[in-house]
Amino acid sequence: MILSTTNTLETHPVKDYLGIVSGETIIGANIFKDFFAGIRDIVGGRSGSYEKVLREAKETALKEMEEQAFKLGATAVIGIDLDYETVGKNGGMLMVTASGTAVKI
Repeated sequence: MILSTTNTLETHPVKDYLGIVSGETIIGANIFKDFFAGIRDIVGGRSGSYEKVLREAKETALKEMEEQAFKLGATAVIGIDLDYETVGKNGGMLMVTASGTAVKI
């Protein structure tokens, strides 16, 4: 399955539009990651633990979206948009949403 943020695929004309598909994931950041990320913010540098959580959440959301497209008979998802939000009490959870248009090419 081809996944693309573009609305077209140069070498693959779209034969059929199957509809909007999406995948969502919500991941909690634990207190130790928050603590050490806060220290890094004070002294500078990147927070590897948060970056890892973000990557995992993005991959999970994309996988869910791809599975939904596959069930529709799609061979690609175009126009993919990724959204990141904090949710929950004090923003303690991270929500990642991937959405796009399932198509046959």
